[in-house]
Amino acid sequence: MRFLGNIEAKVDAKGRSFLPAVFRKVLQASGEESLVMRMDPHQKCIVLYPESVWDAEMDTMESRLERWNRAEQQIYRQFVSMAELVTLDGNGRFLVPKRYLQMAGIGQQVRFIGVRNTIEMWNLEELESQFIEPKAFSELFGKMMSEDNTSTSE
Repeated sequence: MRFLGNIEAKVDAKGRSFLPAVFRKVLQASGEESLVMRMDPHQKCIVLYPESVWDAEMDTMESRLERWNRAEQQIYRQFVSMAELVTLDGNGRFLVPKRYLQMAGIGQQVRFIGVRNTIEMWNLEELESQFIEPKAFSELFGKMMSEDNTSTSE
């Protein structure tokens, strides 16, 4: 499952937003009914994970944690405590808790970005600050995609 798109939408006074139709179609085609919402741990945006993607992420995280390591358990606890289950209503709307909107700096306007197998929700100005100037992007992208940067597995 991959999400693709950069769609501007609105958040109403109650904190509800419509999940863009292009993303709903991907969810429906994959048989997904629920999403998990969490603030990104590195950036000022909200991430929506299809429930199966969230479950796989949790399996990966849990396999890397030392069960009896206090610091790792605190990190895990903090990570999962910031997650919320999201269910779309019949119209494709969902509620974004006010604390998430505040943490992400999202007002009435929101930008949904499909990123791999997740959907990100951004404040419009914050998103623009995350992009690289076109010339630098071109150079970095070329370097990243060059043969010298790829690893081969045998």
